[in-house]
Amino acid sequence: MTRHSLTFQNAPPPDPRLFRRALGQFPTGVTVITTRTPDGQQEGMTANSFSALSLNPPLVLWSIRNQAPSFAAFQEAGVFAINILTQDQAALSHHFATPKINKFEGIAHTQGHGGCPILADTLAQFECDLAQIIPAGDHHIMIGQVHRASFDDSASPLLFSGGRYAIAAALPNVDATRDLTALWEGLG
Repeated sequence: MTRHSLTFQNAPPPDPRLFRRALGQFPTGVTVITTRTPDGQQEGMTANSFSALSLNPPLVLWSIRNQAPSFAAFQEAGVFAINILTQDQAALSHHFATPKINKFEGIAHTQGHGGCPILADTLAQFECDLAQIIPAGDHHIMIGQVHRASFDDSASPLLFSGGRYAIAAALPNVDATRDLTALWEGLG
């Protein structure tokens, strides 16, 4: 095991690739964020920056690079959908991470809130109104107020960790559901 250390204050900026590797040590789920602009253009991109923000009101967030080709479309549309991928959908993640003219050609989907594409057979979907955009360095944080959420609790998520796809494995004899439910209820 090799430990790397990066210093950010009062020093030249560290190599961004090392910072990205450090961030990659935190496993995330994999999503495809979709939208439909007022002129009917569908956009989609793979992202792992999705996070819950608030239970009441129901808010979620994700971030997009300032230079992303689809940034203007997400900004203009006013709506987006977050499609959380299952462990069997790595190819779908790769598809939406690759530049293409029509990313939805041949991809099974329906139309959700505001016309946003909802991808078939995903683990969960959050259909959102764009509530706020916050500039943050070389990205923008997109905050969405959830209009509708749906999920399949019989499937398993696709994960991304250390620069590669991964799958989740349950720890034996640990009931996180019970422990987390008690924690959330205590936060009231």
